Amino acid sequence: MFKYFPTNYVWNLSVDLAIEMGARMGEIEEMCAPLQEAAKAPDAEGTRAFRETWVKMADKLCALADEDKVAGRLFSAGEKFGRAASYLLTAERLQAHGAPGRMAMYARFLQLFADGIRLAKENCQRVEIPYEGKVLSALYVRAEGLKPGERAPLLLQLNGLDSTKEMKYRVGLPAWLAKRGVSSLVLDQPGTGEALRLHGLTARHDTEHWARVVMDWMQAHPEVDPARIGCEGVSLGGYYCPRTVAMEPRFACGVVWGANHDWRDVQKRRLEREGNFPVPHYWAHVCWVWGAKDIDDFMRIAENVHLDGVVEQIKVPFLVTHGEKDSQIPLKWAHRTYEQLVNSPKRELKVFTEREGGVQHSSFDNSINAGHYIADWVAETLGARTA
Repeated sequence: MFKYFPTNYVWNLSVDLAIEMGARMGEIEEMCAPLQEAAKAPDAEGTRAFRETWVKMADKLCALADEDKVAGRLFSAGEKFGRAASYLLTAERLQAHGAPGRMAMYARFLQLFADGIRLAKENCQRVEIPYEGKVLSALYVRAEGLKPGERAPLLLQLNGLDSTKEMKYRVGLPAWLAKRGVSSLVLDQPGTGEALRLHGLTARHDTEHWARVVMDWMQAHPEVDPARIGCEGVSLGGYYCPRTVAMEPRFACGVVWGANHDWRDVQKRRLEREGNFPVPHYWAHVCWVWGAKDIDDFMRIAENVHLDGVVEQIKVPFLVTHGEKDSQIPLKWAHRTYEQLVNSPKRELKVFTEREGGVQHSSFDNSINAGHYIADWVAETLGARTA
């Protein structure tokens, strides 16, 4: 794990995630060098300082991108807008719920991301799926080499507690899958991204409620093979994904990138200050995500967020992955998920070690080898290609 700030795990996590999304080291240095003292400050004071330097870099990149546009250099402009969006997202993710300017920052991030995709001509299309009178937004990435009238396998990808569809897209799994002939739908499910911020759709333990609607949309897509749709989840998605695959039998396989078998236990340990928090203002954040009025209400909700008695219902191939040195979710929960996959016809547990990298939580410290392993497994399982 790259530790720019010796005493601040949350900020190091954010920097590492930004790097995985394509941040440039020179820009990381420019943004982070002024923050060494702020990294030791309380959450509110520190996150304000973090926000200032990262927004400043985004502003600079946008000015440079505007110059590129005037010169007709649209690919260059698109790349800069995309990187500026990633820096804004990194800053927004650390802000407290309700922090002044947070929603405006998020809206600007969405626009810059869209501008970057459009100008750089990336293989990425925003889609919206009707749900409960609102919409679930997602990014559709098309399998490479798809011929007219041909249908490709697809992997639905779910966020964790504090990730977004754009973060998952930038880390790279959709591109690695597309090269292998697998399309992707990267979803802001309830409790994450636009679903939470723009539509007030909070997380729910019974993921099948929204998964069935999403599955209907995927199976109706003219470029998707309805019999070859898998599901992947990262971090808290290590709970969402197994629950989804267990309760929605139309999925052909499942993958967790970081197991999260018993999130209720993780919360109890966090109350006792065991394990690292993923974001500042943690308890206010989880209450926001789950629609809880206070910590007691949240802990009551969290009692349902576990996979005992659920994983046993999975009857399709399933891959469980975990980082050997995960400092947020103990490795034992990956073993628990694997052990309970008794009805899966093809179950596998892959623990990422120092040899291949990606030893931290959901491989945020070095995602590429772990991500390629997952992409290969999905391609093999769904009948796509690995060469």
